[in-house]
Amino acid sequence: MLRGSDLRVTRPRLAVLAAVHAHPHADTDAIIAASRTALGEVSHQAVYDVLRALTTAGLVRRIQPSGSVARYESRVGDNHHHVVCRSCGAIADVDCAVGDTPCLHASDDHGFAIDEAEVVYWGTCPACLS
Repeated sequence: MLRGSDLRVTRPRLAVLAAVHAHPHADTDAIIAASRTALGEVSHQAVYDVLRALTTAGLVRRIQPSGSVARYESRVGDNHHHVVCRSCGAIADVDCAVGDTPCLHASDDHGFAIDEAEVVYWGTCPACLS
Protein backbone atom coordinates (compact mmCIF):
# COMPACT_ATOMS: atom_id res chain seq x y z
CA MET A 1 0.00 0.00 0.00
CA LEU A 2 2.70 2.47 0.98
CA ARG A 3 4.90 1.84 -2.05
CA GLY A 4 1.86 2.00 -4.32
CA SER A 5 1.26 5.52 -2.99
CA ASP A 6 4.92 6.54 -3.45
CA LEU A 7 5.54 6.53 0.31
CA ARG A 8 8.65 5.03 1.84
CA VAL A 9 7.99 1.97 3.95
CA THR A 10 9.01 2.82 7.52
CA ARG A 11 8.25 1.16 10.82
CA PRO A 12 6.19 4.12 12.09
CA ARG A 13 4.13 4.21 8.89
CA LEU A 14 3.48 0.47 9.09
CA ALA A 15 2.54 0.71 12.77
CA VAL A 16 0.18 3.66 12.29
CA LEU A 17 -1.45 2.10 9.23
CA ALA A 18 -1.95 -1.17 11.15
CA ALA A 19 -3.42 0.75 14.09
CA VAL A 20 -5.93 2.55 11.87
CA HIS A 21 -6.96 -0.76 10.27
CA ALA A 22 -7.28 -2.46 13.67
CA HIS A 23 -9.17 0.40 15.34
CA PRO A 24 -11.71 2.00 12.98
CA HIS A 25 -12.65 5.58 13.91
CA ALA A 26 -9.83 5.80 16.47
CA ASP A 27 -8.62 9.17 17.65
CA THR A 28 -4.96 10.17 17.61
CA ASP A 29 -4.34 9.16 21.23
CA ALA A 30 -5.61 5.62 20.54
CA ILE A 31 -3.47 5.40 17.40
CA ILE A 32 -0.41 6.59 19.34
CA ALA A 33 -1.05 3.96 22.03
CA ALA A 34 -1.49 1.17 19.47
CA SER A 35 1.62 2.30 17.57
CA ARG A 36 3.67 2.32 20.77
CA THR A 37 2.48 -1.21 21.54
CA ALA A 38 3.83 -2.30 18.18
CA LEU A 39 7.02 -0.21 18.09
CA GLY A 40 7.95 0.57 21.64
CA GLU A 41 8.55 4.31 21.48
CA VAL A 42 7.24 6.69 18.85
CA SER A 43 6.71 10.40 19.30
CA HIS A 44 3.38 12.17 19.08
CA GLN A 45 4.77 14.29 16.25
CA ALA A 46 5.86 11.22 14.27
CA VAL A 47 2.34 9.78 14.48
CA TYR A 48 0.79 13.12 13.47
CA ASP A 49 3.20 13.34 10.52
CA VAL A 50 2.42 9.77 9.44
CA LEU A 51 -1.34 10.35 9.71
CA ARG A 52 -1.01 13.48 7.57
CA ALA A 53 1.02 11.58 4.95
CA LEU A 54 -1.39 8.64 4.90
CA THR A 55 -4.39 10.96 4.63
CA THR A 56 -2.80 12.97 1.82
CA ALA A 57 -1.96 9.74 -0.01
CA GLY A 58 -5.56 8.56 0.35
CA LEU A 59 -4.68 5.51 2.44
CA VAL A 60 -6.70 6.67 5.45
CA ARG A 61 -9.59 9.07 5.86
CA ARG A 62 -9.82 11.75 8.54
CA ILE A 63 -13.26 12.47 9.94
CA GLN A 64 -14.29 14.90 12.63
CA PRO A 65 -17.93 14.81 13.70
CA SER A 66 -19.12 18.01 15.33
CA GLY A 67 -17.87 18.28 18.91
CA SER A 68 -15.39 15.43 18.44
CA VAL A 69 -11.64 15.20 17.99
CA ALA A 70 -10.29 14.05 14.64
CA ARG A 71 -10.63 10.34 14.00
CA TYR A 72 -9.16 8.11 11.32
CA GLU A 73 -10.45 5.17 9.34
CA SER A 74 -9.08 2.86 6.69
CA ARG A 75 -12.27 2.69 4.66
CA VAL A 76 -11.47 4.97 1.73
CA GLY A 77 -12.49 5.16 -1.89
CA ASP A 78 -16.23 5.09 -1.36
CA ASN A 79 -18.77 7.66 -0.30
CA HIS A 80 -20.01 6.24 2.98
CA HIS A 81 -21.32 8.13 5.98
CA HIS A 82 -21.29 7.76 9.78
CA VAL A 83 -23.68 7.39 12.67
CA VAL A 84 -22.52 8.89 15.97
CA CYS A 85 -23.87 8.15 19.45
CA ARG A 86 -24.75 11.37 21.27
CA SER A 87 -24.14 9.67 24.61
CA CYS A 88 -20.83 7.77 24.34
CA GLY A 89 -19.45 9.01 21.00
CA ALA A 90 -19.34 5.59 19.33
CA ILE A 91 -19.08 5.83 15.53
CA ALA A 92 -20.15 3.31 12.90
CA ASP A 93 -20.07 3.34 9.10
CA VAL A 94 -23.30 3.76 7.15
CA ASP A 95 -23.52 3.06 3.42
CA CYS A 96 -25.46 5.43 1.18
CA ALA A 97 -29.19 4.84 1.51
CA VAL A 98 -29.49 3.60 -2.08
CA GLY A 99 -27.15 1.39 -4.10
CA ASP A 100 -25.53 4.37 -5.84
CA THR A 101 -24.53 7.72 -4.41
CA PRO A 102 -27.62 9.92 -4.68
CA CYS A 103 -26.19 12.25 -2.05
CA LEU A 104 -23.67 13.46 -4.64
CA HIS A 105 -26.41 15.13 -6.66
CA ALA A 106 -26.99 18.42 -4.89
CA SER A 107 -30.09 20.43 -5.70
CA ASP A 108 -27.75 23.30 -6.61
CA ASP A 109 -24.04 22.58 -7.02
CA HIS A 110 -23.16 26.27 -7.57
CA GLY A 111 -20.74 25.16 -10.30
CA PHE A 112 -18.74 22.86 -8.04
CA ALA A 113 -17.58 19.44 -9.27
CA ILE A 114 -18.89 17.48 -6.27
CA ASP A 115 -17.01 14.26 -5.50
CA GLU A 116 -17.94 13.62 -1.87
CA ALA A 117 -20.83 14.26 0.48
CA GLU A 118 -20.53 14.17 4.25
CA VAL A 119 -23.63 13.03 6.07
CA VAL A 120 -23.56 12.38 9.81
CA TYR A 121 -26.46 10.65 11.50
CA TRP A 122 -26.80 11.32 15.23
CA GLY A 123 -28.59 9.14 17.74
CA THR A 124 -28.08 6.75 20.63
CA CYS A 125 -26.20 3.47 20.19
CA PRO A 126 -27.68 0.13 21.32
CA ALA A 127 -25.33 -0.09 24.33
CA CYS A 128 -26.44 3.33 25.62
CA LEU A 129 -30.10 2.54 24.97
CA SER A 130 -30.03 -0.47 27.30
